[in-house]
Amino acid sequence: MPRTSTRTGTRQSRTAALRVALATGAVLAVTVGCSAQVVTDPAGAADDKPGSGSGSGVRIDPAGPASSSPSAEPAAASKPPVTPSAKPSKSATEKPAPPKPKTVLASGAQGDQVRELQARLRQIAHFNRAPTGYYGSVTATAVSSFQAKRGLPQTGTTDTVTWQKLLGMTKKPTAAQLRPPAAVKPAPKPDKRCMTGRVLCISKNSRSLSWMIDGKVMSTMDVRFGSQYTPTREGTFKVGWKSRHHVSTLYDTPMPYAMFFSGGQAVHYSADFAARGYSGASHGCVNVRDEKKIASLFDQVRTGDKVVVYK
Repeated sequence: MPRTSTRTGTRQSRTAALRVALATGAVLAVTVGCSAQVVTDPAGAADDKPGSGSGSGVRIDPAGPASSSPSAEPAAASKPPVTPSAKPSKSATEKPAPPKPKTVLASGAQGDQVRELQARLRQIAHFNRAPTGYYGSVTATAVSSFQAKRGLPQTGTTDTVTWQKLLGMTKKPTAAQLRPPAAVKPAPKPDKRCMTGRVLCISKNSRSLSWMIDGKVMSTMDVRFGSQYTPTREGTFKVGWKSRHHVSTLYDTPMPYAMFFSGGQAVHYSADFAARGYSGASHGCVNVRDEKKIASLFDQVRTGDKVVVYK
């Protein structure tokens, strides 16, 4: 066979094979440098699936090796949103505030429980006088002192916390502790003006009142007087009038068992004197702190009886 015809037959065979390959969508990989590039049939590339039997059975992604790497993380959009753990609310973590203590006794209260309070405070040296049963400024100061010593709020009011603390530190008062017998003081030597007749003999120095009849002392009681700005007048007077349930029109304060001897000045019972003792003062009157004694004296004294006030 001639060489020319052989070459022509070979070219024709190659051309026919190439046409068949292109018709069936075959993929030819051409090596360029170190990377594999893909040559595909534009008409059939979109339907290629790995393992479908067409082509080589292995698909190479045109986007390059990075997009087909099995270790590559999914896109950020595909990650599930991270929800921060819910923090407990403030109200759930905070402990509820303890209830406020309730008031048991306060200034102005009177009665046996006040007397017990005073007796218990006296046991531990916070109340330095005989119980009176009246909650005045002296008792409030004693309660405040007790509260300060025990680290409690210094209110001067006896609340449930203060009361329970006091009960735990003291014993139940005896009858003698609740109502101690009054110390009997000897009657001072009376002024000579008191030696005759029926006389309320009042000594500023001994702070006492003696009820005397014809020089004999019938009873004696503690008294206090006016301050330096409202002094009790001294001299010899007479009981001008009496008022068992008197209330001062000037100061709007009770003046029970009042026996007036000099203008608006009178001998009368004082609840403030009973509560505060000598730390207070009157507006010029002669205050008596023992209500039973002044009540008895009121029944005995007559209008016109003598009153002697001296130092």
